[in-house]
Amino acid sequence: MVPDPTVEIKRIRHELGAADGFDVGRIFARLRQMEAETDRKVVRRSPRRSSDNKAMHRSGEAASSEVENLSSPPGDR
Repeated sequence: MVPDPTVEIKRIRHELGAADGFDVGRIFARLRQMEAETDRKVVRRSPRRSSDNKAMHRSGEAASSEVENLSSPPGDR
């Protein structure tokens, strides 16, 4: 039987977090330092805009106009 890789991933993640006291700022500072010291190419993606995310019907069509035109239920008026 093949061992579950998520157990190993969680163990490593915990070790990395513990090394920085589980402080997100310190973790990212260490990662940025590692990126600066490596010879590997670091790829950065541009941030996604929230307007790119649209509600979808089951058919896959965007339903932004229907979502915007929803009114509150009669009991909430």
